[in-house]
Amino acid sequence: MLLRMAVCARLCGVGQSRRCRRRQRHSQADQDSDSEMDMDDEEEGERVVGKTKDEPEGSSVSRSSSCHNSRPSGAGGLGSGASASAFAGPPHPQSLLDLPPELLVEIFSSLPGTALPNLALVCKKFRQILNTETIWRRRCIEEFGMRDDLRKMEIVGMSSRDLYVKRVNPQVKSGRFMKLLPDYEHMDYRDVYTHLLHPYRHILGLWQPDIGPYGGLLNVVVDGLFIIGWMYLPPHDPRVEDPMRRRPLFRIHMWEKNKATIECMYGHKGPHKGDIQTVKKDEFSTKCNQTDHHRMPGGRQEEFRTWLEEEWGRTLEDIFHEHMQELILMKFIYTSQYDNCLTYRRIYLPPCLPSDLLQPGLFKGTYGSHGLEIIMLSFHDSKAKATKLTGDPNVPAGQLTLEIDLNRPVRLPDLEHQRSMEELSRLVMEVHEEAQRGLQARDAPSEAAEVAPPQGAEGLDSAPPAGAEGVEPGAAACSAAPESQPFVLPLGVMARNEVYPRTCKMCFYGTGLIAGHGFTSPERTPGLFILFDDDRFGFIWLELKSFSLYSRLTDQLSHAQAPSMERFEAMLCNMQSWTS
Repeated sequence: MLLRMAVCARLCGVGQSRRCRRRQRHSQADQDSDSEMDMDDEEEGERVVGKTKDEPEGSSVSRSSSCHNSRPSGAGGLGSGASASAFAGPPHPQSLLDLPPELLVEIFSSLPGTALPNLALVCKKFRQILNTETIWRRRCIEEFGMRDDLRKMEIVGMSSRDLYVKRVNPQVKSGRFMKLLPDYEHMDYRDVYTHLLHPYRHILGLWQPDIGPYGGLLNVVVDGLFIIGWMYLPPHDPRVEDPMRRRPLFRIHMWEKNKATIECMYGHKGPHKGDIQTVKKDEFSTKCNQTDHHRMPGGRQEEFRTWLEEEWGRTLEDIFHEHMQELILMKFIYTSQYDNCLTYRRIYLPPCLPSDLLQPGLFKGTYGSHGLEIIMLSFHDSKAKATKLTGDPNVPAGQLTLEIDLNRPVRLPDLEHQRSMEELSRLVMEVHEEAQRGLQARDAPSEAAEVAPPQGAEGLDSAPPAGAEGVEPGAAACSAAPESQPFVLPLGVMARNEVYPRTCKMCFYGTGLIAGHGFTSPERTPGLFILFDDDRFGFIWLELKSFSLYSRLTDQLSHAQAPSMERFEAMLCNMQSWTS
């Protein structure tokens, strides 16, 4: 960027560096020498400047000839052997105004789209050149990843139309399709960039909707000529390894040449009028202006049956557990209140470090009668943390559901002893008591001596304490990890999914968050974290005698990376305060 600015400054006649003037003096002294010597790219850019006011006439001729011979063929369709008369512009350009239009298009295409409107104010020539579609098409592709070709839509169709028919509104037939979509024949990339992509760039990325304890996961992306807000839903319980489900909540597109249209996609009557408001930084709200599109002819009963089939993949008659029926009905009543207006807060994917036990990211997990929920796994020195993105009335979204101590590995016994819940509880509780003594010693300033792990304790790997000199947090546990070993759940442990991996890599002590209804009396209870592979892990809740299986979310989520670890940790703190 600095080199580009320097070359442009010299092209504009703002000034030339001492190095450039020294080259000019050498060129004047050697004007009769061989003019076809090799030059690097920077010297070629400087030669375009032409002669200066105090340069002899002979030297300028030599420079002009050298410039024509070294000009790339793609810049104006001229090869190295083209004559000077074919040069489309002044023979000795002194500024950007003297450059040929095709070279200006290439220069302007490399600038950020936000700088182009100011550039159009410089002069009439720049304003005319900035009407070139190539410039704006490149900005749409490089800044927002848009891939559709506006010029081919009316001939061969576009992916956005296929997307609309197949995914956004599968009930629309091809014959009705042209009536529902605007006419893009006279639309250009500048309109799309100016009135669609740039004004709504701040809402691209990952967001968590404010739906009380239930939360959610929204991904706003540029999809063809649309900006679409996709709500990500977990698979139907208990198929935790199935792909995520998606449902469009809103979309923004160019209905008219100079105006973007916002439409609500909620309900079963197709897109209808909506609105988007940016409340403050990293927060925005959506509002539906036609909530009658959300209602169904059969009233609330039909809406509930339809919602239950979409949310759980079953009917109420298929759910025999009375407590589970109550939880489902409660969620329907609560979430129905937010069908006309929703507020979203920005969230980020966790940063990835080489020292992490596995790649951080989003996972789907089983949570008993509450069904499947989405959690975010991140690493913080010697700790691994799992934060809920979707929650329930007991432990709401935004709370820290799991916390794993990577400096406290647990060695599993043989398969016969793994089947015993008493044996597993004994192993985990030994580590738990050791962890509690360590916390007490750290909190008591009078006790200077560290509490060391008991030597030879059965079921424990010997690992250096966190922060030991010369040891990375959690590194000892990872380096001492054994090969994959057989694994089986203890008898009496409840599991929503009986299909779970029968081998694991390693296990660690951790705690899980449990609470009463309404997030009352929350407490952290000990448990066992089991790493099966790079995409799956589990957690045994000792007090609940329950097992949760987690599987990685593999969808590609754009505009979601955290700017820094500090911003990510601040986001985690804010998420807990949203639902506390």
